[in-house]
Amino acid sequence: MTTRSATAAARVFREPPPAAKPSSRAPRRRRRRTLPWRRRFAPYLFVLPFVLVFLAFSVYPLFFTLRLSFTDWHGSGAARWIGLDNYRYLLTSSGFWSSLGNSGVLWLLTVPAQMVLAVVVAVLLNAIKRLRGFYRVAFVVPFVTPLVAVAQIWIVLFDQNNGAVNAMLGAVGLPPVGWLVTSGWAKPTLALLFLWKTTGFVVLIVLSGLQQIDRGLYEAASLDGAGRVRQLWTITVPLLRRSLMFSLVLQTLAVFQMFAEPYVATKGGPYNSTTTAGLYLYNHITRADLGTGAANSFLLVIVVMAVSLLFVRLLRAED
Repeated sequence: MTTRSATAAARVFREPPPAAKPSSRAPRRRRRRTLPWRRRFAPYLFVLPFVLVFLAFSVYPLFFTLRLSFTDWHGSGAARWIGLDNYRYLLTSSGFWSSLGNSGVLWLLTVPAQMVLAVVVAVLLNAIKRLRGFYRVAFVVPFVTPLVAVAQIWIVLFDQNNGAVNAMLGAVGLPPVGWLVTSGWAKPTLALLFLWKTTGFVVLIVLSGLQQIDRGLYEAASLDGAGRVRQLWTITVPLLRRSLMFSLVLQTLAVFQMFAEPYVATKGGPYNSTTTAGLYLYNHITRADLGTGAANSFLLVIVVMAVSLLFVRLLRAED
């Protein structure tokens, strides 16, 4: 070892290490420790307004209505607890079962035909190249039109004495029909109103699902010799099953909640033939029988939920 290297080694061992400079990373470490807590609580703070509104206007009214269904209350005074008497009265009432039957008949007259019509119209709209936006808006206009105005138009069109429909029937030598005043024609007339009002909304749902289908599937099917009808049945309809299931559940809810159409057009008549489940529920409210109305609403929820779950189950089984 040379003298120079020995001197340098001795200096390293003798001289104390240089004093550490004050580091500026200490406050950064504190920030890193507190930042994860802010990130954890920030999403809850953003969601908190929605949760409060949901609890105040959805959860609390739901439990209040459930408790009210076990009482006898007419809007004033103290509610008297009567247990299951409201449910027993409804389950043994012919009016309750008649309203469910009327809603079921309207469902059979509207929803199956609406699903088929929506698929056909959506396929045609998807194939149109010119004025596609105009036709889509034309189908949506009835859905956004106020329901009371549509019902009033239906009264004018289907009036027995001065209606435009009976005028056209008389022009070809046919007798007038009591569309809204006879039990046999009142339900089909309301079903036609429901079809005209809500089919455009279902068309939009089906059209959005139709545009998600890969066009390569149709090209491969055409190369295999499949025609348009075959492609519709083997490609379009199976791949639209989820959109149709969603529309089916929504329209089932709409039919069993139908209120404005029979209320404005027929007042539930003739002979309660158009008193739907929604209108029957409204009749309890007009009589201030709020306990029975609350029980009726929960029974209606159970029925609609059971029907909707049945449809979902069947479609999943097909998948």
